[in-house]
Amino acid sequence: MDIVFISDLRIETIIGIYGWERKVKQTVSLDLEMAADIRKAAATDSIEDTLNYKAVAKRLIAFVGESEFQLVETLAERITEIILGEFNVSWVRLKLHKPGAVRGSRDVGVMIERGTREPG
Repeated sequence: MDIVFISDLRIETIIGIYGWERKVKQTVSLDLEMAADIRKAAATDSIEDTLNYKAVAKRLIAFVGESEFQLVETLAERITEIILGEFNVSWVRLKLHKPGAVRGSRDVGVMIERGTREPG
């Protein structure tokens, strides 16, 4: 299995359960790993034959930027649903960071895996 990844994709969004969090955008950061067989793209040298990480990033920037979830868990689940459903990806690992959410900690968040890893 090959993996296409995106690291530290920072997006401003409404996220949180407290009143002040519902009024201001906060930055979340995404680390993504997505299963993708890159052999055909390597042979053709064509973007049409691979998982286009720019297209994934643009889709997530638009979605997350407009979302207003209370929980990072909900946001993470919706992100993985988009990737699995719209980008022909069989497996995804997402680490969603919410920097500054806990005093004394650089960041907190969730890490989830969805889908099936293909033998590689």
